[in-house]
Amino acid sequence: MKAFLVLENGDVYEGESFGYETGSVGEIVFNTSMAGYQEILTDPSYANQIVTLTYPMIGNYGIHPDNMESGKIQASGMIVKEYVDRPSNFKAQKTLSQFLKDYKIPGIQGIDTRKLTRFIRTNGAPNGGIFVANEYSDLFLQEVKKFPGIADADLAKVVTTNKKYEFGNNSGKKYKLAVYDYGVKTNILRLLDAAGFAVTVYPAQTPAPEIMKDGIDAFFLSNGPGDPAACTYAIDSTKSILENNYPLFGICLGHQIIGLTLGKKTEKMKFGHRGGNQPVKSLETGKVEITSQNHGFAVVAETTEKEPISFINLNDDTVEGILKSGYPLLSVQYHPESSPGPNDSRYLFQKFYDLVDSTKKK
Repeated sequence: MKAFLVLENGDVYEGESFGYETGSVGEIVFNTSMAGYQEILTDPSYANQIVTLTYPMIGNYGIHPDNMESGKIQASGMIVKEYVDRPSNFKAQKTLSQFLKDYKIPGIQGIDTRKLTRFIRTNGAPNGGIFVANEYSDLFLQEVKKFPGIADADLAKVVTTNKKYEFGNNSGKKYKLAVYDYGVKTNILRLLDAAGFAVTVYPAQTPAPEIMKDGIDAFFLSNGPGDPAACTYAIDSTKSILENNYPLFGICLGHQIIGLTLGKKTEKMKFGHRGGNQPVKSLETGKVEITSQNHGFAVVAETTEKEPISFINLNDDTVEGILKSGYPLLSVQYHPESSPGPNDSRYLFQKFYDLVDSTKKK
């Protein structure tokens, strides 16, 4: 069956459907990772977005349950140059095509993803849609025009858990960690558990004072989709956490919420950072780490003595980490848990545990 990718400016790319035969609209973004398409599709940070993969051949190792970053596909669609319908991997349990069909998500192959990516880099991430049909219809563009976009959208409350739950083995562990689920990836929870925390996950809109009654020792703010400035409840809770001097770690959307709580501003980026090859420099040590990233908003800030910038992106100098002098805080824009991507930054989970330990001993 034919499929059409339609951008809000009227551009049309004709290809072939390899997913569920339906229409879907969202913000069109690109990811430069060479592998990890299952983790990308199931990352809640991709809610309301259609993902273009720049690596040309996708699907060659199939799908396996261990590679899920949430309970379902979160992206609104998938765009690839060439789909491989016969995976060559002994662990594969189904094809990527079947995976998309299981969750009723469209996929389009056979278009010039290089041309599309260059368009996004030049013009910014547009709204668009994938439509499966025998022929093009002007109704497709009308559907795209109805999509409100990502700016001002509070999507964290859409993808969050409905109720609190414990993750991993919490028996005998020294410190209780409250994880705010704004769209948390499973591998973040795995690494927090492995670092030694007794992890409990809470819905995004749970007031911090209510969580504090559970005898929590520290807080974690997760990644997630949408505009951080729209998450006013998260900013209020983070303010309460800071005022009560709880150790705090924020990743991606969590980092942006910390920035807003500290009085910084956030801005929507032209096309964002999405991929596993983003160079980040520590301003404290001078060390450069290659990081996994997935975000379309960034904190706008200047370094000060009281609130220094801790990491910067070497591609465009955007803020990748902020601190608060004298406060037990870690905050990074990138994804130290990777999945997919390099493992350069995984030490941060142990660093946070050590920060909690030293803070509690004081």
